[in-house]
Formats: sequence, C-alpha cells, structure tokens
Amino acid sequence: MQPAAVPLAEAMRPTRIDDVVGQRHLLGAGKPLRMAFESGHPHSMILWGPPGVGKTTLARLMAGAFGLDFIAISAVLGGVKDIRDAVERATATRARTGLPTVVFVDEVHRFNKAQQDAFLPHVESGLFVFIGATTENPSFEVVGALLSRAVVYVLEPLSEADLLQLLESARARFLPQVEIGDDARRMLVETADGDGRRLLQALEITANAAAQAGRPVDVEFLRGALPATLRRFDKGGENFYDQISALHKSVRGSDPDAALYWMARMLDGGVDPLYVARRAIRMASEDIGLADPRALQLALEAAQAFERLGSPEGELALAQAIVYLAMAPKSNAVYRALGEVRRFVETDGTRPVPMHLRNAPTRLMKDLGYGTGYRYAHDEEGAFAAGETYLPEGVPPQQWYRPTDRGLEQRIGERLAELRARNLRAAKPPGKS
Repeated sequence: MQPAAVPLAEAMRPTRIDDVVGQRHLLGAGKPLRMAFESGHPHSMILWGPPGVGKTTLARLMAGAFGLDFIAISAVLGGVKDIRDAVERATATRARTGLPTVVFVDEVHRFNKAQQDAFLPHVESGLFVFIGATTENPSFEVVGALLSRAVVYVLEPLSEADLLQLLESARARFLPQVEIGDDARRMLVETADGDGRRLLQALEITANAAAQAGRPVDVEFLRGALPATLRRFDKGGENFYDQISALHKSVRGSDPDAALYWMARMLDGGVDPLYVARRAIRMASEDIGLADPRALQLALEAAQAFERLGSPEGELALAQAIVYLAMAPKSNAVYRALGEVRRFVETDGTRPVPMHLRNAPTRLMKDLGYGTGYRYAHDEEGAFAAGETYLPEGVPPQQWYRPTDRGLEQRIGERLAELRARNLRAAKPPGKS
C-alpha cells in the first residue's frame, strides 16, 4: 500500500509519457502531443479538458522530458506576486543554465486579463514555456494575445476502458489485498464520470473502509462507504446517463415536475450544476428551437446567474430555466434540419461557391466575374430577391428546414411558405439577372 501521507491519486501520477492513461488522440504514435514531446523543442500550450484527465501530469512530464525547471501556479489562489516570483526564479535559472522554465498555470481562466497579460513578455522572450490548464473554452476565457502564442490541445474525459485500466493498475500496485467485485468495479467507474482523480479518490476511500471492516467490496458496501460528493450521479444506484436521459426526456415531454425531480436528483448526487446548465442550453436548441427562441436566452441567463451566485442560490435560476423549457412549445425542426444538411454535405462532396455569391474585394476578382449578377435583397420588393439562388450549382432547391405549427415557428412557417412560393414563381438560373 502507498505511504499514508501520499494520496493514491498522487502515488499513481505517471512519470513517463507511455504510462499516461487515455488521450490516445493526442499521445498515440504520430499524434500531436506525442510529437511535441519527441520534437526536442518545447512550446507553450493550453490544455483544455474536464477535471482529472491528466492536464497537470502532462505539464510536469513536458518539463521532465526536456530537463526544464517547473513552476506551478494556481490561478485560484495565486496572483501577480506569484507571477513576479516565477519571473525571478526563471531569470536566475536561465542565467545559470541557459534554459527556459516551464510555468504551469492551473485553472488559468480564473486569472483576469491583466494577470494573463503579465505572462506575455516572458513567453515572447522565451523565458517561459507557458502551459495553461483550463476546464473552460479558452476562446472565451484566455486572452487572445496569450492564446495566439500557444497551441491548444483538447483533452477528453477518460473512457470506461481507461478508468478500468487505471483502477486495475492502482489495485495491483498499491491495494492487492483488497477484493472488489465486478459490479463494484463498474460502479466505481460510473461514479468517476471520466475523472481519473475522482476514481482513485473513491477507490482509496473504499479500500480503507474495506480493510477496516475486514470484508470485500460489493455494490452495497460501496454505497455506504462513499460520501455523497463521490457518489456522483449514482445515489440510489442509477447510471449517470440514465438520469441525464430522464431529465432531458421529462423536459421534452413537457412535465415540469418530473424535470425538477431529475434535476434535484442529479444535484443531490453531486453533479456540477453548470453541467445541468449546459444540458439546459442543449435542450433549448434541440427540443424547443424557434418554437420559442426565448428558451435559449433563458437557459443562457440561468447559466450566467449560477456562475455569479453559485450554490445554493444559483440553483433556483437553473430550476426556473428547467420549468420554462418543460412548458415551452416544442420543435426539433432546426435540430432535424442540421442533421439532414450534414448528411447531405458528407456525401455530396465539395462544390464551388456560385460566382454571383462570391466576394469581390479587388478589381481582378471583379474582372473575373466574382459577384456578377448578385441581387441585393434590400433593393428588392419586401427585401426579398425572389428567384435568387444561394445553393451551389447542381444542388436543387431544398426544404431541409420544415417548421412546425407550434409557437412562433407557426408564423415562421407561414413566412417561409410564402417566400418559397415566390421563388417558384420567379425561378431563374444561378447568376442571371
């Protein structure tokens, strides 16, 4: 068993790139991050992914692979002083060795613009190899100047196979005396929800409890041994994805009481409320769409409200959004249309943009016919160029978007039917006036 002072998750931290579990799309042979390790030239990067997928480990391995000093800064606890201290230490290191320093900023999205900007001159000078870790979209949370100087690598949640491999490795190395049944293994993997650190925490707690009780680990013991915060999405034993499905289908089925029930079950089981917020945003577009465009706005506002208030106050905004979504008129017309268009594009191949739709910013392009014959809709009756075509040549008129007769989409459908009828009456070949 690992020393008591060292948590299992830390004891299991890989020391070689080949020992990292998961992220084969980045670390497999010939894949981008593997090639970065093998290139001989470290570069700044942003590691974007959910918790417990190896962001800190990869940063440490990058420093080790090139024999560079490693400085870790927490954007939650740190500030400008930590950045200044890192500059002093890195400057001394470069004076002594001639090498840059890997500066790892965990949860970099928590730093404000000024704090993030403070890294720029040192990244540009080569003093820092900057590695930022974030669970949020760096396009929105990392300043553009810093983002442009780093390569973004997107890390994925660990698969069930990855988690099972991690569990078995931890048992073999540190917990060989602990007997864990197959159902309990599956429950541990489901409870982890793609988070390797969470899996190892749950395994460690369970193994210690089992050793004290002198009994093997089964599902019943596991439920009793794990605290509520680790029995994530599995309070009562249901699978995480089943609860998501139940919430989504309750909203789709216009049952606000059931939707609130499943939301409460997920929150009680330890789900991140922002996950519920993201699902609500998806529901607003997938199942309500243009039948009530306000649904998407309300879902986004609920997410923003929770980010400002946190728990438990912010959960009321999520509940408000869930009830609104459940009671809104339903339409999956946009969702269905996008799916049909994507399937068409995948099989149709690449067609050129019609000449009359091309931009013509230069005289040469105009001379080549770019933009010729285009009709400016605002100059036409009703701001609609009847008979104008916007699809590539050879693609017949389509009706991928078919509005329902519910909510606002009923009016949209009436408008679309009128426009399509005008097109039929005034049909003309592409690019002809």
